[in-house]
Amino acid sequence: MSVAARALLGALACVFVVGPADGRSQTSVERGRLTIARLHYGGGGDWYANPSSIPNLLERIARDTRLPVADREAVVTPLSPDLRDYPYVYMTGHGNVRFSDQEAAALRAYLVSGGFLHADDNYGMDESFRREVSRLFPDNELVPIPFDHAVYRIVYEFSDGLPKIHEHDGLPAEGLGLFDEGRLVIFYSYQSDLGDGWEDADVHEDPLDAREQALRMGVNLFAFAVAQRKPL
Repeated sequence: MSVAARALLGALACVFVVGPADGRSQTSVERGRLTIARLHYGGGGDWYANPSSIPNLLERIARDTRLPVADREAVVTPLSPDLRDYPYVYMTGHGNVRFSDQEAAALRAYLVSGGFLHADDNYGMDESFRREVSRLFPDNELVPIPFDHAVYRIVYEFSDGLPKIHEHDGLPAEGLGLFDEGRLVIFYSYQSDLGDGWEDADVHEDPLDAREQALRMGVNLFAFAVAQRKPL
């Protein structure tokens, strides 16, 4: 990690604290610590896939940064009252994704007001996810993220963009993004499957280097989400 990255993350650790400021109860994470919120969506897809992935990534974020990170994930829906407490919302799965009109409006409001969504195709959610994104942002579209974007450089350098973790269709990994007023609000990891690379080593038997690249990219995504967060 570069000296500049360490300085940035050290400063962020002093500034960003997750948790309601108005005295509301918080049971999903320890008060005063950041975490990843897994999105529980409708439509029948397995939103709960890769159960060991997020705990492993949180452990790695804690090791590689000075951010105050919890040791377990939160679970939210688009309508959760505490959705806005989380700088990084993660969704994955192999099947269908569907948001109600109310959920789509709430998720869009979260994103345009400072939130960040990482969608990680676990092989099978691509068609439905793209459909739902077009409902969230009918005037925007997913586009390739340039390799020199901060999300690929904030902690670890990925000069060739998103790493390839799983074979899937044998196509190159694609890091796609949706921007709102110039700010990256959705990162879509496609043909990569970062979450499989975050899982325990014996689950998918991925090569050590592939798991390392997946975890490093996860650290980047979390650090970026925290760094670019606007007050919610």
